[in-house]
Amino acid sequence: MIKQKVILFLKGFCMGIADLIPGVSGGTIAFLVGIYEELIASVASFDGRFAGHLFRGKIKEAFAGTGWQFLAVLLAGILTAIFSLSKLLTWLLTHRTVYVHAFFFGLIVATVFVIAKKVEKKDFVKTTVFLISACAMFFLVGMIPVKTPDAWWFLMISGGVAICAMILPGISGAFILLLLGKYEHIIAAVSERHFDILIFVAFGCLFGLIAFVRLLRWLLAHYYDLTLSVLAGLVLGSLRKIWPWKETLSMMVTPKGKVIPLEQINIFPQAFSPEVLWVIILIVAGVILSLGLAVLDEKN
Repeated sequence: MIKQKVILFLKGFCMGIADLIPGVSGGTIAFLVGIYEELIASVASFDGRFAGHLFRGKIKEAFAGTGWQFLAVLLAGILTAIFSLSKLLTWLLTHRTVYVHAFFFGLIVATVFVIAKKVEKKDFVKTTVFLISACAMFFLVGMIPVKTPDAWWFLMISGGVAICAMILPGISGAFILLLLGKYEHIIAAVSERHFDILIFVAFGCLFGLIAFVRLLRWLLAHYYDLTLSVLAGLVLGSLRKIWPWKETLSMMVTPKGKVIPLEQINIFPQAFSPEVLWVIILIVAGVILSLGLAVLDEKN
């Protein structure tokens, strides 16, 4: 039992790392480590029955039929990664962006095949849905971030939208925050422990998560193959964001002097170099890790 909780904590830790990187989704990692559907079911278990018991003060009965233990351990791992690695990941994304993106590029490429393999009956409709969702995601990740207010209500909206993105493989919650102009603001709040900001984000995440997972669980129950086809397409389209080499066309400078790219295009290196070699190695490492996790999941 302890061993299972430790493993689940580590899976949550990996999801937390992914959620810190714009362009990488914690939902993708959940799929790789084999807990995606259990995650959706556990969150959806907090339903009207739970609220009714809780309202009447029946705490034990309220939590009896939920997946709170699973979520508590997973959330502990996610939060541990976010609070312990936010500064390190910020440094790596600033000074070693190409290498970080290369590893996760390989991880995500393999994830497309991992998800697609779960589609039991492949046909023209599912293939078309897969391609449409891939194109839609490709367009989404090319959008330019906008300037938005720092008011409490918009922090709640940002948290709600971002948590829905985190649940979906391929859509990065961090990238959604970047599009909404709140990534730097919230990451700074995490690093500097500004809980007056984080509490509004947390409430937004809570309400958004409860509402969205119920829809996603219904789709998986009634249109499993079609839903997986959409998810695989979203993952494929997200590769545009995580491509290692980019040219920045426009950028913004935060009040603290940090430069954030606004508009970028993907490019190829002009010549072979040690950097290119390391990128290839890291992409291959990401692919191997992804496929290895998928094999372990099948064995379990």
